[in-house]
Amino acid sequence: MPVTVVVGAQWGDEGKAKIIDLLSKEHTYVVRYQGGHNAGHTVVVDDEKYALQLIPSGVLYDHVIPVIANGVVVDLPTLFNEIDTLEGRGISCADLKVSTLAHLIFPWHQAHDAIAEAMRGDDKIGTTLKGIGPAYADKARRVGVRAGEVVDAGRFAATVRARAIAENELIEHAGGDPLDVDEIVTRFAAFGERLRPHVTDTVTLLHDALGRGAQILLEGAQATFLDLDHGTYPYVTSSNPTAGGACAGTGLGPRDISRIVGITKAYTTRVGAGPFPTELLDGDGDTLIDVGREFGTVTGRRRRAGWLDCVMLRQAVRLNSLTEIALTKLDVLDGFDTVEVCTGYRLDGLLIDAYPDRSDILAAVEPVYETLPGWKTDLTSARESGELPAEAKAFLALVEQQVGVPVNVVGVGAERDDYLLWTA
Repeated sequence: MPVTVVVGAQWGDEGKAKIIDLLSKEHTYVVRYQGGHNAGHTVVVDDEKYALQLIPSGVLYDHVIPVIANGVVVDLPTLFNEIDTLEGRGISCADLKVSTLAHLIFPWHQAHDAIAEAMRGDDKIGTTLKGIGPAYADKARRVGVRAGEVVDAGRFAATVRARAIAENELIEHAGGDPLDVDEIVTRFAAFGERLRPHVTDTVTLLHDALGRGAQILLEGAQATFLDLDHGTYPYVTSSNPTAGGACAGTGLGPRDISRIVGITKAYTTRVGAGPFPTELLDGDGDTLIDVGREFGTVTGRRRRAGWLDCVMLRQAVRLNSLTEIALTKLDVLDGFDTVEVCTGYRLDGLLIDAYPDRSDILAAVEPVYETLPGWKTDLTSARESGELPAEAKAFLALVEQQVGVPVNVVGVGAERDDYLLWTA
């Protein structure tokens, strides 16, 4: 299987980094294909926590070449802070490749993000204010600045200056504080010098790697239901985290992909506003948040939590052509007397099993649950399927029956090796 895609099957924060870290053992290239520094991936190794925002999770392995592909929008201050932090902890980023076609984020993008969110008043989307949306908007408007432009230092500085002056006028017109153009040009010229050795034609790099028989892992940020087209619009991200986005975001073709792994928690969470059918606003929800440590890696924001939603997962299987599921945080359910799994929705008294394509309808549905007995057992030491209690096995079997693809990996704790390969 030369190319594997890992995609979140919910609203993000599913524990993709843990699964990517596991799969990275078998891959030479680990490639980030979309998103920006608004999403964080956390890997725990020997009680050491590594929080990654832009650099692919596979960087923790010496044999992996990490790649930031063309579909990503790159914030250079964040990138270099991340590099410095990793190298300060003994992890080399010398082999990092950044696509010439990846677009860059600048201070005016963050200024526009803040102004737009403030103007929404009570209808805020919940953006992280990192400038991701405005950077993708500039890409669509064909006025963005790409990483490859740093190769010509003089031209890059002139382009940044011209863009900063033009954006300053818009920011001031919208009531924002003007940016220091000279400071931006000076700072980003230095960033450009540092970025230059990493910039490369990653499309050719990856296709050449395929030709040599290399194994490639494609890593998305966010998740299926934050997808710009297929998510709960407008409460979505500004790119396509779905498996289809992996092709556009890397330049690899659909026939190059042979394995698509969907990551889901054993329950559901989301950050910010938007419909959430299985959300729990009671003690069970608080327990999921507290035991699962459901606070954002990047923002620190408290996540919303609810029971596992298999209607969502069935839709994620369809949208991504998932070949399998990796289910994380099963251990978070250890303390519950009973566990609920949503298997359908009820709308105006009628039972529906398809995921609505409108956010207003999704907000109006009532979840239909199947209740399972809890296992009341600490799962964190389980390393084989046979070590799971019958109740946990029944939970996994129900998920497989509901979504129609196998669960192959089960996470049972926060540590790097807290997982088992599941066989029914």
